[in-house]
Amino acid sequence: MAIEISDLDQLQADYKAAVEEWVSAIRSEEALASNADHSVADIDAWEESEDAEEEAREKAKTAKEAYEDALREKFFNI
Repeated sequence: MAIEISDLDQLQADYKAAVEEWVSAIRSEEALASNADHSVADIDAWEESEDAEEEAREKAKTAKEAYEDALREKFFNI
């Protein structure tokens, strides 16, 4: 199946959006760690943000793999 430039554009946009989501999750986690007043509620929120960061990271990795696979198909027919 031939990969169209428009398909690559969409996969690239999906990857960039996923990375931005991941960066946002990292910043949220960092903010919770930096502004904590050392309470149990802060620890709980921080741990929840870690889960969100990991989910965003996995989404970015999946989007990257899809984009890389399409590039390989386009240029190397792999």
